[in-house]
Amino acid sequence: MNDQIKVKIDVLLHFLRKNKDHLVIDADTHVTELNTLSGAISKLYQTTPNYFHGRPISAEDLLKEMNLAGVDMSLIWQNPSTLEYYQEDLDGNYEKLLKANRNILNAFLQHPTRFIPAGWTDPKALGVHNALKLIEVLIQEFGFFIVKMNPAQNAYPLFSDGVVKCVERIVALGGVPAFHFGADTIYTPPEDLEKIAELHLETPILAVHMGGGGASYLEAEETYLKTRELGLRMPNIKFILSAKRDTHIESDLITYQLAGAPFKHNIFCASDAPYGRQSWNFGGYDSMFKSLMNGKLHTDQRLQENHDAFSQEDVNNYLGGNFARFIIEWYEKFLIKQMVSS
Repeated sequence: MNDQIKVKIDVLLHFLRKNKDHLVIDADTHVTELNTLSGAISKLYQTTPNYFHGRPISAEDLLKEMNLAGVDMSLIWQNPSTLEYYQEDLDGNYEKLLKANRNILNAFLQHPTRFIPAGWTDPKALGVHNALKLIEVLIQEFGFFIVKMNPAQNAYPLFSDGVVKCVERIVALGGVPAFHFGADTIYTPPEDLEKIAELHLETPILAVHMGGGGASYLEAEETYLKTRELGLRMPNIKFILSAKRDTHIESDLITYQLAGAPFKHNIFCASDAPYGRQSWNFGGYDSMFKSLMNGKLHTDQRLQENHDAFSQEDVNNYLGGNFARFIIEWYEKFLIKQMVSS
């Protein structure tokens, strides 16, 4: 990490420490440098202003939406819909994904109190060797302590040799692995997530979507239920709530709130922008939490029996406090690891 990156990380952490109790943070957003678009998605983007799957947004677009939605900060990583991998060129794919990650770094450096940067690797598209090399760049040069993989995007099993090697490298360098974890493909079942989490019980695993993703509601039902139960067995799994049916989101929140610590601190609200609108998602969270704090009138029997289950402090934690404290704790550990290793 160069001095500029270190300074910006310090700015980020200082801001989080000072404001952690009242920040609204979106823990899952994807931004794109729009002048890098090419091929079919570039043509589609220029052809219509209407939404299409993964329609890219720039960092500046996201900032505007954050201001409209009352979101103070967003975790940002690259948008997989904008990245067309070559069929047989592993090195070319490495360069493409490296560039996409570098754009995330640049957005963070410009807005260190609005964006939390996170990286992305792919052991299939890049090959395991290049995926590991990219992890080292992301962690040691860019200062990203979170590195994500998306088995659903590129059709590889969550619990597989290449993924395990990537997880081992991330953890060895002081980082935290993150995964797209949804019911939308066969590649991310709850059983595989549990196996990954068991590898390093003292290290958190970020499971993005908490079993949601792009699956139909009926198709996702079994994964939703298994995932809710899995998180109560494996407290090192942290869930980013995005791209999931709202009724199940509410059930997740009630279940984990009543389970108490540490489980009620393991859920982070998010939108999955641009796949979901921040204004819609956080407007919905706001209304949902108001109803959850009114247990006496709520239709869920558990809240009727526990009128005061949700306090304003709890709500603030779900909306940003939980994630702020997670980032502070694990970024600090990460920085210590980097100092010891250098």
